[in-house]
Amino acid sequence: MTEHLPVDLFHWLVSLGPIIVLLILLVRYEWSAHTAAVIAMFLAAVIGVVLFRTPALALAVSAAKGVWDAVFVLYVVWPALLLYLVTQRAGALYAIRKGIQQFSTNDLFLVLAFGWVFVSFLQGITGFGAPIAIVAPLLLALGVKPVYAVAIPLIGHAWNNNFGTLAVAWFATDTVTPLEAPVETAVHTALLHAVPIVLAGFAIAWLYGRTKAIRHALPMIVVIAAVQSVTLVLVAIYSPFIAGFLAAAVATFVLYPLSRWDRYDRQHEPFDRPAMTEDMSRSVATDGGEPTEHEEEEPEPLMGLFEAVLPYLVLLVVAVVVAFPSVDEVLSQFEVGFPFPAVETGYLEHAAEDPYSPFAILTHPGTIILLGAVFGWLLYRRGGYYEDWREVMETSPQIDEEPSMLHSLLKNGVPASLAIVLLVVMATIMLGSGQIRVLALGIAAVVTGTTYLFLSNGIGVLGSFITGSNTASNILFAPLQNETAAALDLPQWTVLGSQMTGGAFGNAISPSNVVLGTGTVGIVGQEGEVLRKTLPWVVLVAVVVGFMTVLISGFVFMGGAS
Repeated sequence: MTEHLPVDLFHWLVSLGPIIVLLILLVRYEWSAHTAAVIAMFLAAVIGVVLFRTPALALAVSAAKGVWDAVFVLYVVWPALLLYLVTQRAGALYAIRKGIQQFSTNDLFLVLAFGWVFVSFLQGITGFGAPIAIVAPLLLALGVKPVYAVAIPLIGHAWNNNFGTLAVAWFATDTVTPLEAPVETAVHTALLHAVPIVLAGFAIAWLYGRTKAIRHALPMIVVIAAVQSVTLVLVAIYSPFIAGFLAAAVATFVLYPLSRWDRYDRQHEPFDRPAMTEDMSRSVATDGGEPTEHEEEEPEPLMGLFEAVLPYLVLLVVAVVVAFPSVDEVLSQFEVGFPFPAVETGYLEHAAEDPYSPFAILTHPGTIILLGAVFGWLLYRRGGYYEDWREVMETSPQIDEEPSMLHSLLKNGVPASLAIVLLVVMATIMLGSGQIRVLALGIAAVVTGTTYLFLSNGIGVLGSFITGSNTASNILFAPLQNETAAALDLPQWTVLGSQMTGGAFGNAISPSNVVLGTGTVGIVGQEGEVLRKTLPWVVLVAVVVGFMTVLISGFVFMGGAS
């Protein structure tokens, strides 16, 4: 019934209202995400009732669906925060930082390795925000400032959102909009993904140390970007299911020979590093020689590097095992979900769903992370590391004493959870009332074919921004993008490839993902600062992807519909 929606300028501008209000409150006035989300959610509800004829029952059903969808995300947030606290309070993160600095003392190399390569490897197998929650604390342990520790992995992981998590977003698109030309779609989508891959490397280096950092990191950026891009395209032709995972895995293996290069096995020359908490004079020696006076004052780690990373290795092993089709088929039978009734608004009908959006509890990323956290807690408790590290904190002036693990878990988890619930509820209200479809249909109604090709990735970005999920963005907008492509006589594979690419890198500005990161590093309330770092990058990528979409499709040379 989307043809009955009021697609006019007034309704389009009003539908945009909740998103604009949310952005202004977060970026301009620096409100916390959970506070800004309350205002935006209620605005979306009022608009739905007053202008989109959404009755109370339909509004309640949409809100309830949002709460349930949020549970899926929160089951990543809490285990990830617990894993961080389990390792941090035992001194494991400190040991990781000290151990990796022995592997390579080049801070820029390490930031790129964790914030671009390793985070995209995690996205290849876990996804659903877990890579952000895992890598942000690791960057923090390396001396990266908290805001940058969140922004860097948000940018670094974004390219692997579509083909990552074993291509769940790709298959979601194929489910709601069967692909007419799967190979062409895969090639086009993978080629477009080269844009966020390359620009992520440059952006992270820029955040670290501006132009001098880019010059120093340029060979590494070229090598890693080439490995990720080429592998992604070649594998996607044959199996989108493992394309993202293999591209990131190969890049991770390439890190070792790069670290053996003199350019990256020791600290770079001194220059300003806005992303780091320490001055160059307080870092490891730039010549690879004796450590500085500051480092000598730091306490020795209580455990070795292998023991420190063991919970993360267990997590990775479990994730890989669960990803095997035979294992996944057995474990996925245990699903959790609830029925929701059919509802109608003045413009739309929503069928009953029984169950609605079920998820397999045994294969959920939250369960995998929780296993890693439990393993880590048992390991470190048996070794007596919690008591020993507490004594170190009490005697070391470089390490601040912290409240109990439970206190920190609640302090950071509750505000983050509240924000995520409110944001997802806002998204489901906008979806259920028809506001999201009015936005997309309004754009399609006033642009030419070429212009739509240029802007189509922006619709994917919009979907990821409000839902926090590339998968949700594709489910939400792929059918609409397909219908618009047909109306404008555009090839399906072109528009859907652009949609999936936009949905991928749009995760870098999703408020729910930002909150996920700020919650795990203890800076809830500074989401606006993070968005100031990631939003310009997303805009730049969207523009370049737009031009690439037009060029790769050959539309400008075919003289297609206008």
